[in-house]
Amino acid sequence: MLLNSYQQEFIEAGCDEAGRGCLAGPVFAAAVILPKDFYLEGLNDSKKLTHRQRENLRPLIEKQAIAWAVATVDHEEIDQINILNASFLAMHRAIEKLSIQPQYLSIDGNRFKTYPQIPHSCIVKGDGKYLNIAAASILAKTHRDEFMTKLGIDYPQYNWQQNKGYPTIAHRKAVIANGLSPFHRKTFTISDPQLRLPFEQEL
Repeated sequence: MLLNSYQQEFIEAGCDEAGRGCLAGPVFAAAVILPKDFYLEGLNDSKKLTHRQRENLRPLIEKQAIAWAVATVDHEEIDQINILNASFLAMHRAIEKLSIQPQYLSIDGNRFKTYPQIPHSCIVKGDGKYLNIAAASILAKTHRDEFMTKLGIDYPQYNWQQNKGYPTIAHRKAVIANGLSPFHRKTFTISDPQLRLPFEQEL
């Protein structure tokens, strides 16, 4: 069973990101402050849930959280500052948007750039340990999936409705066949040597 938060003394926001490993689109991050007695059946690491489960949990989290926020860093910024820094920046932007300023931050992962004047702890696989990080993981994931699905309407050749910009073999083949869209991250290696396509080249 997941614990509510990493510590109990201060108002804590759980933070997570989605889209870090994608070839296209923004990286999204969410910050969530939950009530002390919060419990939501089925809430867990977003990667352990189905698309339908995440979509069902999202409005419940948004309704029951004390505060929540979602923020993005787009593909152009990612290319400029690299994806690790972009992930940190997206989380900073989400924290900044919260209607209540947290006194402590619990961050999914092993690295984070300190947010001014708020202490934090990095928790590896924190989205499977703490409800506030799990909630943040679901909001970041569902908001990003929604964004990529809508964006994909104008770029059907990449099938973003299905792959959401992640580096599936089909997505890589589509890039090789059609070239980069305006929303692809140009600093990412799009092609995959394992595809063994004779016309494949580094994009």
